[in-house]
Amino acid sequence: MSEREAMPYDLVIVGAGPAGLSAAIRAKQVAAEKGLELSVCVLEKGSEVGAHILSGAVVDPKALNELIPDWKEQGCPMAETPVTENHHWLLSKTGKFDMPHWVTPKFLHNEGTYTGSLGNLCRWLAGQAEALGVEIFPGFAAAEILYHEDGSVKGVATGDMGVLRDGSHGPNYQPGLELHAKYTFFAEGARGHLTKQLIHRFDLRKDCEPQIYGIGIKELWDIDPARHVPGRVIHSQGWPLTDANGGGFLYHQANNQVALGFVVWLGYRNPHLSPFDEMQRWKTHPAVKEILTGGRRVSYGARAISDGGWQSVPKLVVPGAALVGCAAGFLNVPRIKGSHTAMKSGMMAAEAAVDAIASQRHSDELSAYPAAYEASWVEKELSVVRNVEPLMAKFGPVIGTALGGITMWLENWGLKLPFTLGHTPDNEKIWRKEACHPIDYPKPDGVFSFDKLTSVFLSNTNHEEDQPCHLQLKDPTVPIRINLPLYDEPAQRYCPAGVYEVVGEEIGEPRFQINPQNCVHCKTCDIKDPTQNINWVVPEGGGGPNYPNM
Repeated sequence: MSEREAMPYDLVIVGAGPAGLSAAIRAKQVAAEKGLELSVCVLEKGSEVGAHILSGAVVDPKALNELIPDWKEQGCPMAETPVTENHHWLLSKTGKFDMPHWVTPKFLHNEGTYTGSLGNLCRWLAGQAEALGVEIFPGFAAAEILYHEDGSVKGVATGDMGVLRDGSHGPNYQPGLELHAKYTFFAEGARGHLTKQLIHRFDLRKDCEPQIYGIGIKELWDIDPARHVPGRVIHSQGWPLTDANGGGFLYHQANNQVALGFVVWLGYRNPHLSPFDEMQRWKTHPAVKEILTGGRRVSYGARAISDGGWQSVPKLVVPGAALVGCAAGFLNVPRIKGSHTAMKSGMMAAEAAVDAIASQRHSDELSAYPAAYEASWVEKELSVVRNVEPLMAKFGPVIGTALGGITMWLENWGLKLPFTLGHTPDNEKIWRKEACHPIDYPKPDGVFSFDKLTSVFLSNTNHEEDQPCHLQLKDPTVPIRINLPLYDEPAQRYCPAGVYEVVGEEIGEPRFQINPQNCVHCKTCDIKDPTQNINWVVPEGGGGPNYPNM
């Protein structure tokens, strides 16, 4: 008999991000409209709501307007900084070209959007949810999916606390909790640990393209007030990337603060490439340095983002459960926005679940949710841009951007193209080390550019050091036996937090070292490892980064 306590709910949601919290709020709203008592629980692995939330962010309020029409009057922090300017820079090593607005479709112009901290938006949404009676449990990591005897999802179990590295129980050991639900929503974000298991168990990708990803690396800077223009939004393409697609962003937010970052699509070929160092090099561009001069870096973080778009959305439901938000992958890549689509997906799933519960159904497939998605503005928005990323991946940033722009214009005019391009998994695109040139990254100057460990310190990352390692190797020999000779073990470079090292190589005794306490939960290793030998699982609840304003 399990020693775990079991708690029953109508709806359990894994993840207190925009999708999960929107689902919780909408479920309570619909239940109130129907006169239905509904118990809703949200689990969050971060130490608090927002602790693990990282995004640029420029938010389209379309879903928020539907969910909470008076969100501005209710004191939502996102209302502080409406976007007032929109720029798209094409960078050379020392120069820039500001792309005219008329070149791009209007939906890329950021009219009516807002810039601010997505973490703070989630904290505000959590308050709205709790006011409706939603129970939110931060610091509790969902570690296991529970199933009924018929194979339908029964709920989840949180991880045990106080387990030592060797698997034994420490003095502070506490068993996890089982949360049983009529329906369970997985809102873990990109490459969720449990979502990955659910997709595999139910073969949810058999009728769609593979999901592909990017890594977004972000910093917050307090800058000289004379250089600050609240609401100015800048995106960049071009330098310094020569071996990958991606680009940078600079968002002038409230309180003389700039959110800046760099996204590298993880389909790059060169195993010598380091997304972290590309980001640091980008900050030395004269146009970026001009904004940062006299400023001070105050925070750092990184997170994988789902780039597959329309053709990579998997089957959204299984008996007793649904995928919402970036767990399913609703990011609009050209717009660099996914919060509004994630929120709407959670709302649609919640409406389907409450209707089912009101009809005395549970643990079946919520077919009304995918049907609502197919008829929604989310599906239409993603469909318009579905070929942009594949064209850039195939033809490169110059020709690919031009072709992608043409397809967006045509689709925006209602001329739906008769084809949809596919994707190749990111780990399969990497080339052997001898086929690619090494990249000589400049040493950090400590003013504009920095090293990984200094950066991780600013993420406030912390894990109990004596817990089992949450970065599991399926075969411990693979990093040195295969990845090092073939790819110069790229984990040393694609990880933005210094988690993976090869030590002892200089004396002919290379050893793969994992520093799990540095992990910022970005999931890049789980995605980009060429042999898919690394499996990211949740550490003890409350571990990881603690982002205050990201």
